Amino acid sequence: MRILVVEDEGKLAASVKRGLSAEHYAVDVAERGRTAVDLAREYHYDLLILDLRLPDMAGAEVLQRVRHLAESVPALVLTANGSTEEKLRLFALGADDYLTKPFVFVELIARVKALLRRGPVGRSNTLKVGDVELDQLTQRVSRAGRSIDLTAKEFSLLTYLMLNAERVLSRNMILEQVWDQSFDGISNIIEVYICQLREKLHDEGKPELIRTIRGSGYSIRVKR
Repeated sequence: MRILVVEDEGKLAASVKRGLSAEHYAVDVAERGRTAVDLAREYHYDLLILDLRLPDMAGAEVLQRVRHLAESVPALVLTANGSTEEKLRLFALGADDYLTKPFVFVELIARVKALLRRGPVGRSNTLKVGDVELDQLTQRVSRAGRSIDLTAKEFSLLTYLMLNAERVLSRNMILEQVWDQSFDGISNIIEVYICQLREKLHDEGKPELIRTIRGSGYSIRVKR
């Protein structure tokens, strides 16, 4: 499998290439956005590893141009900003996963392997579970065509649940992804926001989509 690494820090790029090559991947490195686009035009890549801060072109534009050439290539974005807002922005841009700098190389390899196992995927900015739709770009949410107004944190929580539809998410997983790891607020913060989401998503006569899995966490799923 062939991987394109777009990173302008020479030492980091060389280190990533050595590590990936040791895992028997074919690796090309581009230190400029335009070089990356030229390589994507010439070769087929199974994965893009992209630093958003490049000297000649915004990383978001590089991703857009590469996706124009190869729409289904998965992208792992490297970022120095691990905030919730940045994570949501990256997913809205089309990133499939992200890794916050500085990172441990074994985690990079684990994420690379996970994305390669997943393989090429179709692209859509809209998430849908049952009759609930969420647009990651416009941040509009609706149920059965009825518009739903959410706060920024409610939207972040619903996005995380819908990105992981049918999967049980523990309280710790939600705290880490929707709030930061240093969060030390009231202990029932998740329950409060889940309750608020349920109230806003509630539609008379229709099943509740957000489930409490006793002793495990929460999940959004369609009742079968």
